[in-house]
Amino acid sequence: MKCEKCGAENANTHVKTVMNGEIREYDLCADCAHKLGYTNMFSDMDNEFSGLLGSFFSNVLPARTQATRCEFCGSSYPEIAKTGMVGCARCYDLFADRLYPSIRRMHGNTTHCGKNSAASKKSAAEKAEAKPETAQDKINRLKSELDAAVKEQNFELAAQLRDEIKETEAQS
Repeated sequence: MKCEKCGAENANTHVKTVMNGEIREYDLCADCAHKLGYTNMFSDMDNEFSGLLGSFFSNVLPARTQATRCEFCGSSYPEIAKTGMVGCARCYDLFADRLYPSIRRMHGNTTHCGKNSAASKKSAAEKAEAKPETAQDKINRLKSELDAAVKEQNFELAAQLRDEIKETEAQS
């Protein structure tokens, strides 16, 4: 399969983006993927197959090689970084300063909200009674979400929100 951007090289990177609820998929060669900012998440690991999360945690590892171990399960941070697997729930608290930045980068948040958030559990009657959102209300809501995304340093989400704000402003 050829790269969808340049058409010259074989595609070896599959990119899936969600923008305004629309899913777009692209197959790109390594050069085009790199130029567009999509990098291999395993590129900094000694062994590419040593775990999906290992690459995210290993970026923090070299600066801190403390031999602290979880008193409950015996896991150390270097082991978690290498395998990408946290030993137990207490490890999250013990290694929070090193785990949470990586978790935030991967998931956008460090708090698990479950499969369905509280906002999606509104009854049909509550949804029917709610006033339709005006364009200005939507812009205000998006701007507050943008501020929150920037504070959390979630720049991908911030860029999507910025684009959605511009699109909404152009439509109104």
